[in-house]
Amino acid sequence: MSQPAPEGTGQNVEGETPEPEPEAVTDEVTEHADAQLERTIGLTGGLAIGIGTMIGAGIFVFPGLAAVEAGPAAALSFVIGGIIAMLVALPTSELATAMPRSGGGYFFISRSLGTGFGSIVGLGLWLGLVFASAFYLVGLGHYVVAVLSEVGLALGAVPLAPHVVLGLVAGLALTALSLGGTENTAALQNYIVLILLVIIGAFLTYGGLDALGVFGRTRAPEPFFSRGIVPVFSTAALVFTSYLGFAQVATLAGEIKRPSRNLPLAMVGSVLLVTVAYALTIIVATAALGSGRLGTAGETAMVEVARALLGFPGAVLILVAGLFATVSSANASILSASRSVYALSRDALLPRRAGSVNLRYGTPHVALAMAGGPILVLVATDQVELLAEVASFLHLVMYGLICVALLVLRRRDPDWYSPTFRTPGTPVLPALGAVASFGLIAFMNLASILVGIAIMIASYGWYRYYAGSVELRGDF
Repeated sequence: MSQPAPEGTGQNVEGETPEPEPEAVTDEVTEHADAQLERTIGLTGGLAIGIGTMIGAGIFVFPGLAAVEAGPAAALSFVIGGIIAMLVALPTSELATAMPRSGGGYFFISRSLGTGFGSIVGLGLWLGLVFASAFYLVGLGHYVVAVLSEVGLALGAVPLAPHVVLGLVAGLALTALSLGGTENTAALQNYIVLILLVIIGAFLTYGGLDALGVFGRTRAPEPFFSRGIVPVFSTAALVFTSYLGFAQVATLAGEIKRPSRNLPLAMVGSVLLVTVAYALTIIVATAALGSGRLGTAGETAMVEVARALLGFPGAVLILVAGLFATVSSANASILSASRSVYALSRDALLPRRAGSVNLRYGTPHVALAMAGGPILVLVATDQVELLAEVASFLHLVMYGLICVALLVLRRRDPDWYSPTFRTPGTPVLPALGAVASFGLIAFMNLASILVGIAIMIASYGWYRYYAGSVELRGDF
């Protein structure tokens, strides 16, 4: 395979540029396949997307699922996930400042390891975000049902489970919101994350003091490794979906203002803040209820934790926070999934039509439809853990290859590679990031691994069938 140069457009090896599709201009919709996305997201918006995506599943959906697997040591599972995320966030930050374009990991890998690897990662990133978005929307549905139940309301007979129906409705609404402009999505993220940080900060402060016995309540401590050591790592593989947010910032690199400064700060800062919040949440939750009761409560376990600590007002507060958090995660994931499709189309690895930008709103409306449609199909399956682990699998593969890509570019040192941020500890830290990312996959369920491998094989098959002659050229 020929080595590609860094590029923004796809051409075939004979040097022929694909014919552009005719422009369509109407009173309602104006679109152009060569239009560029605008840089409208600042540092606050980047942090909000990273934190808002990660904090939803990690704090409001996973504690019950994680505690039943690993007990109190689930806190360590989140720390392991955070360490791996940080080992990848640093190389990703360097690559993003050298190549601040939409597409994130796909763009970095295709420009360093070749178009074949890029296609596998790009299509895998799109579908990985689709699986993650579906997981968040199912969790959102559970929280809406819990809110309605808390106030004495129940949904009538519906063809699917009520939480699935609500997840589908939310998916449609959030896709429509993203179509209206990135500013709308970023503004929603900013407000939601601010509310979440206030509620979570107050909850963890009170819960932490309660766990220390400040309020006079004492409980027999549960052994930290009550489920053993191995479940800590398998649980880390499950909950790693919680750490996809920092990479979603890189996926939106083409829309970040001052990327050389804001991209590293947004990615590294969001990972640090959220890892601490995750670990403290598990400690507080297991101290309040014990891992057995948390597991029984399932996706809305944190509601029961809040009820045990603060009674009915606490339950309502966490219900509201959980609802906001899952909306935030799904909102950012849908946005990022569409940008993966957009980047693949710009490089001619998907039909050019998929990269069309609606000039009225400045958004890739076809790409949004290609993200939103599959998400709704997966929401209807209601397979929570499978959705989470497949999303983790596809992202871990990408993260490992991002670390490899950094090592390759540092060794090759092409003229165009001029990052404004340099990963410390190279080559050791990127090598550890690659090993840790690939190694964590071994602890996943076999079904999740097989689904992930099938997606990778299908992605490579598409590349060979549709874009085998594409070579990426250009500069930054």
